[in-house]
Amino acid sequence: MKKKMVATLALAALFSGASSAAVLRVAADPVPHSEILNYVKKIDPNLDLQVIELNGNLNANELLARGDVDANYFQHVPYLRDQEKALGEKFDVAATVHIEPLGLYSRKVKSLKDIPDGAQVAVPNNVTNLSRALYLLQANGLITLKAGKNDAINNLATPADIDSNPHHLKIVEIESPQLPRALDDVQFAVINGNYALQAGLTPSKDALALEKAQGNPYANVLVTTPKLANDPRIKELAKDLASPQVAKFIQQQYRGSVIPVNQ
Repeated sequence: MKKKMVATLALAALFSGASSAAVLRVAADPVPHSEILNYVKKIDPNLDLQVIELNGNLNANELLARGDVDANYFQHVPYLRDQEKALGEKFDVAATVHIEPLGLYSRKVKSLKDIPDGAQVAVPNNVTNLSRALYLLQANGLITLKAGKNDAINNLATPADIDSNPHHLKIVEIESPQLPRALDDVQFAVINGNYALQAGLTPSKDALALEKAQGNPYANVLVTTPKLANDPRIKELAKDLASPQVAKFIQQQYRGSVIPVNQ
């Protein structure tokens, strides 16, 4: 824990020291967020954008709250709201950009029809994505949640809410970035789109089941602080991320694995 904290503080200091008043510092996951931001740098060279790629030792919302970055781009709103409660902070959503459908993957089973009795299913261990994974399993007929668990945003689900489990699935909670590695050890894993892409998976082709894009409440957003919400640099980046050029880039680059909100 001490080593992790030292690494985080050292990196945060580096980010802060490297910045200037004109530079817009944005923390982002490597795929697809940093790739999308680097494309923005090409189409809008007047925006002095510094992309800071996240790793497992960094909490981008803590960096934002401390002022080590000016914005972040890696999360959906339900996760953000949970982070606000945990950190005792308030943040602003500057732009809604894309959806990464959560997917169910396996290296041992080719079809959900072949699901073995007692199969282990690895799922994200954070509150919002754990619930999201359970709703995905329910949508594909693998489990049934208790009555009233029909709203993924307002009724977060936990394994205790499973009412019917005909295949006797065993839910294994794992940190989201580790889920692709778990595929060798479990029969199934529910993986966030960005981590699937980083692991060389193509969600639109490799997933046995994917969340629906229509009406999906888990769109990834550009987040900043209330103090910077009206900063011209933030507004310019938000406009770029909502542009037809960026939507076209996302469509061509990820071919259904990442879906632009502004199509």
